[in-house]
Amino acid sequence: MNINQLVRKNILHLKPYSSARDEFKGDASVFLDANENPYDNGLNRYPDPLALSVKALISKQKNIPVEQIFTGNGSDEVIDVLVRVFCEPRIDHIITLPPTYGMYEVSADTADVTVHKIALNADFQPNTHEILSHMNNHSKILFICSPNNPTGNSIHLETIVTLLEQFTGIVAIDEAYIDFSNKTSCLKMLEQYPNLVIMQTFSKAWGLAGIRLGMAFASRTIIDLMNKVKPPYNINQLTQKVALQALTQVEKTNKKIQAILKQRAFLEKQLNQMDTVEKVYPSDTNFLLVKTKNANELYQFLVKNGIIVRNRSNILLCEDCLRVTVGTAIENKILLKAWKSFKN
Repeated sequence: MNINQLVRKNILHLKPYSSARDEFKGDASVFLDANENPYDNGLNRYPDPLALSVKALISKQKNIPVEQIFTGNGSDEVIDVLVRVFCEPRIDHIITLPPTYGMYEVSADTADVTVHKIALNADFQPNTHEILSHMNNHSKILFICSPNNPTGNSIHLETIVTLLEQFTGIVAIDEAYIDFSNKTSCLKMLEQYPNLVIMQTFSKAWGLAGIRLGMAFASRTIIDLMNKVKPPYNINQLTQKVALQALTQVEKTNKKIQAILKQRAFLEKQLNQMDTVEKVYPSDTNFLLVKTKNANELYQFLVKNGIIVRNRSNILLCEDCLRVTVGTAIENKILLKAWKSFKN
């Protein structure tokens, strides 16, 4: 597959902004090239435009070359950049598989790119035949969230492989929740499929939603295109500093993941014993999708008790469902106590 044939022509010929830190990357004693405030306070200098120190540690952990890593201001910027690189406004379209993460559609709408929605089946799996029969020369990106938000399940690997081999555009797999799953990441498939982009984040398992740091892994061709389009200093110095610290403390993150998984199992067991609960869907994430009786009333009851879950009742295939993030042991017990007292 020739990736450049999928790219917007103006992006192929785009001359990216060249910042001062792009033009000089070495060490010096006096920097007078970027119109920075010269008085040192630890943050008076512009950050590394490519966050190379952060990428070096990500590369070591994921076993992916630095040149195949993109860092964005959250996964939302990764999604936005992909749409701008590959989708011609008012001509091309993306394909989403609802119910799924809403920012794929928002980014496309913002860029004036059409969204074609092909719903998951009753088992929350893609309808491969319908996706491929719907595909044409203007189908530029297929977004697959796996494990999926808000349903919590992973997409079958054989389905992903089929779509990678037969979809003629970019297949972007959002693995924001992969660290909570016992399923294998698709990272090892990058060399085999040039149209594959994998998105991950520091917001979930790493517990760093506040620093807004997302990642994309893809061929060097795609990463180079994304770097052309992104703002010159999209990852600020404070974010890079915190990410570097976290990446040197992987064991601490792993312990928190195990604690969340233990609480997920506890929460699932307890919720299944509730009279108001009709089904707790299997989860490969840090949340549970729970089908309940009188979901709207239960949601409002929990709100009045100071407990906020996500009401997904108005989402396709999620009627009468609440999405419950796995909290700490104390938070989960508070939730369960209140839930038990709800009279439907």
